[in-house]
This record gives sequence, C-alpha cells and structure tokens, in this order.
Amino acid sequence: MKEYKTIILEKKDGIGYITLNRPEVFNAISQELIDEFSDALDTVNKDYEIQVLILTGAGKGFQAGADIRELSMMTPMSILRWNEGVLRNHAKLEKLRQPVIAAINGLAMGGGLELALSCSIRIAVAGAKLALPEVKLGIIPGTGGTQRLPRLIGKGKAYELLLTGDTITTEEALNIGLVNKVVPKGEALKAAEEMARKIMANAPIAVEMCKDAVEIGMDLPLEQAIQYSQKNCITCFSTEDMKEGTGAFLEKRKPNFKGK
Repeated sequence: MKEYKTIILEKKDGIGYITLNRPEVFNAISQELIDEFSDALDTVNKDYEIQVLILTGAGKGFQAGADIRELSMMTPMSILRWNEGVLRNHAKLEKLRQPVIAAINGLAMGGGLELALSCSIRIAVAGAKLALPEVKLGIIPGTGGTQRLPRLIGKGKAYELLLTGDTITTEEALNIGLVNKVVPKGEALKAAEEMARKIMANAPIAVEMCKDAVEIGMDLPLEQAIQYSQKNCITCFSTEDMKEGTGAFLEKRKPNFKGK
C-alpha cells in the first residue's frame, strides 16, 4: 500500500491498519501527520477488501496530542486551519464505512484521547494513562473532546475529567465506559484483531448499515433516528447476505457471507 512518513498503512486478511509513526514524540500531531492521515482514511474508505480498521501508535504510546513545538510557532489563523484539519479527520473516522478499533497501546493524552473518542471501539492496555488535560495549559480540548466525551460517558463524569484535567488509568476508564476492554501490556493489537475478526464473521453490509445508523442517529432526534435506522434495516433485506444468513440459521450451519 501507499507509503507515508508519519503513519504506516497496511492491510491483511480483511483488516486495515493505520499506525501513527512518530514514536520519538509519542506520535504527536503535526501538519504532515494530519495530511497523511486524511489521505490514508480516503484510501481505506474506498478499499472494499478492508472490513475493519485498527488504529494504533508506534512505540510506547498511542498519541500524546498536538506537537506543542509546532503549535507554539503558529499564528491564531494557522492554528485554526491546523485544527480544522484534525476535526475533518475525526469526522472521517466516524463516517468511515468500516468500524474503527482504537488499540490504545500506551499514553493517550489531549488530542490523542480525542482521536480515540472518534473511533467505534476502544481497547487499551493496563497501565496506560488517559486524559484531557488542556485546562491545565490554559485552553480547552479543541477537536471534539468536549462533545464526544459526554455523549460517551455522560455529562457529570465528563465534566469531572474536562474541568480537572485529571489523568485516569485504563481500569478507571473501563469502569466509566470510556474504553470497551482492558488487556495486558503489549496485547492491545492482538485484542483488537480478535475483535475485528468477530465483527468480520458477520454480514459486511449489515455491519456497515449498523455503523451508519448509529453515527447518523446520534445527531438526530430519537424518532427521526429510529426512522433512519429502519431504512437501513430494510436495505439489508434486499441483500444476498440476508438470504444467506437466515438460510444458514434455519439450516443450522455457518453462513457464508459475500458482502452482496
């Protein structure tokens, strides 16, 4: 697949992999990473061989947020444009056809945690630290954390993390629903692959329609969201996979889905 300088894009057995690859700065966000990440997401979205995307970081961390050295040299307008690029990438992650699993292999701070919040599922290693510490720097999370966090864990707990800037462990994150699963150190990628294979055992179109219903429905009033979801459900009834799945159930055999 295409080669980049700040990320690694790979695919194997139906799983796509994007590895943030600036380990010397805990994979901090730079303008080059923003641009390359955007291009890689477009590539993944168009690749129908990829059914699930796993996002992880090189080295000892997932992502430490913005490259403060780069930001410190920017003007307010250049920071705005930089930030808009990050926002677009997070939106692309949410709107991606494929489910996205964040394999949080270490530190996920600030923009790094905001990136993980844009993924469908989060798996983290024990001992990793997570935080949105921006208030300690005189700013606030700027790439969706103030909105995605309360939607995920509830307003009260989100306020606590946002207003104190406290760092929490992955065990605490699991208890409040911030991450889906905690695994031993070094096993985040393995656990993400196991989750991906469970997802890939199901009908690809149904998985895509389900993800779409969740993401679109989150921004709609409940009744409209249910109506939107119903249309996606009916779409599934027109697929060969639906006939195969129901047939396999009645015949008590394993289905052979083809994504059609």
